[in-house]
Amino acid sequence: MIPLRDRNPSGAFPLITLSLILVNTFVFLYELQLGPALGKFLLHYALVPAHVTGSLQYGALSLPDTVAPFFTSMFLHGGWLHLIMNMWFLWIFGDNVEDTLGAFRYLLFYFLCGLAAAFTHFLIQPSSPIPVLGASGAIAGVLGAYAVLFPGARVVTLVPVFFFLQIVELPALVVLGLWFVLQIVSGWFEFLTPMQAGTAWWAHIGGFVAGLFLVLLFRPRRVSI
Repeated sequence: MIPLRDRNPSGAFPLITLSLILVNTFVFLYELQLGPALGKFLLHYALVPAHVTGSLQYGALSLPDTVAPFFTSMFLHGGWLHLIMNMWFLWIFGDNVEDTLGAFRYLLFYFLCGLAAAFTHFLIQPSSPIPVLGASGAIAGVLGAYAVLFPGARVVTLVPVFFFLQIVELPALVVLGLWFVLQIVSGWFEFLTPMQAGTAWWAHIGGFVAGLFLVLLFRPRRVSI
């Protein structure tokens, strides 16, 4: 199930959403030109739960080096498809959330959801040596906010039906609800398999849940007169 667009025009130009897309793209282009140094770069700036655990237990890393990857990892991506899919979801759903929250609140909301996503993944897999990277945790928070703010908005979605793909319009709550259920099922399935998956399902779950609740705090209050 892939959303193509929503029928929910924004009332303002999505400056922060577009800026986040551009920053993520520029960072990925920087990654591409690193060549053989990319691995060392990712080990330093991506979130490696085992490194954080080791630092907390034995002081192997400085405090900035321990904490910074929770933030820097949300600007890194592992490939073009990873980047494009994340930015596509952000472009479709981010503009309306930004318009509702306002630029500053939206940016703070985005970062807090990204941190919540990274921390959730760390709690679930504290000994994992696999670097975690990508904006999907923060974007999952945007999806959660959209589900709260615009549950009835129509989303044009590409849906697989048997061996065919159909384009249908569904309420945002259905599209995003099914997306969230898929993350939960995939996350629990990961517990049942001996190998770790290449997707940080629990980061998605943590980001989405954070978005559901944080948007209630960040949403501007209506003043009655």
